[in-house]
Amino acid sequence: MKKLIAGFVFCGALIGVPGVRAQTATQDVKDAGKDVKEAGKATGDAAKKAGKATAKETKKAAHATAKTIKKGASKVEDKTK
Repeated sequence: MKKLIAGFVFCGALIGVPGVRAQTATQDVKDAGKDVKEAGKATGDAAKKAGKATAKETKKAAHATAKTIKKGASKVEDKTK
């Protein structure tokens, strides 16, 4: 009798497991989708910050170049007088 009860419990456990696994797999897929969405947001934020930093550095470089050119032109003008 104990073997029969143990067999029913074992079979019941096997029948119940696929349903639990299916829910877990579905939840895993949902969680993976959320992770991908968050990764996309993080990538977008990083690209935005990189773009701003690039613009800032480009502006600084343009000002430095203009200053250097003006200084060089001034020296050339002094020597040609």
